[in-house]
This record gives sequence, C-alpha cells and structure tokens, in this order.
Amino acid sequence: MNGDVLDPDAARERLAAWRERAEQVAANTQAMSERINEVKVSASDPQGLAEVTVDSTGSLVDLRLTDEIKRKAPAVVARAVMTALGLARNQAADRSQEIVTDTLGADSAAGREIAQRLGDRLRSGPAAEEPATPARRPPDDDEDYDVTSDFRS
Repeated sequence: MNGDVLDPDAARERLAAWRERAEQVAANTQAMSERINEVKVSASDPQGLAEVTVDSTGSLVDLRLTDEIKRKAPAVVARAVMTALGLARNQAADRSQEIVTDTLGADSAAGREIAQRLGDRLRSGPAAEEPATPARRPPDDDEDYDVTSDFRS
C-alpha cells in the first residue's frame, strides 16, 4: 500500500488538483456553450434559388429567395429551400463539432460524446431527409353544385 494514501497533506494536494481540473472543465464547458450559441451559418441551394441562415440549434433564422423563383414551380422552390436548410444544418453541425473539439480537446470522451450528439441532432432534422413530393390538390368536387342556382338572371 502506498504511504501517500494515508498522508493528509498528499490527500489535500490530490483534492486541490482534482478541484482545479473540475473548475477548468467547467470553465471550458461554459466557453464552449457560449461559442456554440453564437453559431449562425448560411447556405444556398445549388440552383441559387434560396439562401437560408440557421442558428446553433438548426432553426431557420433567415430566408432569402431570388427573383428566379418566379419562373419555378412551387415544388421546385420548396425543394430548394429544404436543400439549402439541410446544407446549412450540416455546416452548423460541423462548426459546432469543431468548437467542441477546440474547447474540450479531441481526447476528451465527454467532448466526443457532445460533438456526436450535436452532429446527430443537427443532421437529423426534416431537411436532412429527401423532401416528400408535394401532395396534389384533390380534383374539384362539383357534385352538389347547381350551375343554374346562383348565376341566372
């Protein structure tokens, strides 16, 4: 058995070192959180129809559409927005993961776990999936409409 285990001075030194490490981890985690909260990323779809900006949570904070959308079908514009949103979220995930690694270190198990969860959360939003084909409007149901009732003079 090591004599340091029973030495009160050595125990105090170990506790002080442990406390210092814990305080440093807390300060690093706070700094990381502040930096991640400041993340804002913009991305455009490949056609250049839409540019979106997302925050650190992947939430849409700005959307800009070009005049080119006037010549496109609504479904094309919707896909462009969703594509840009997916690209922006992926970039936000990459940036957030870089911040975690820079702050907590690549060797930190907690840092790796936080980075993984951030990436998974940002990359798993609705824009990460292929947008569904928009539903078509049902055909007009004129079964109970009498043409002669309202417009005869």
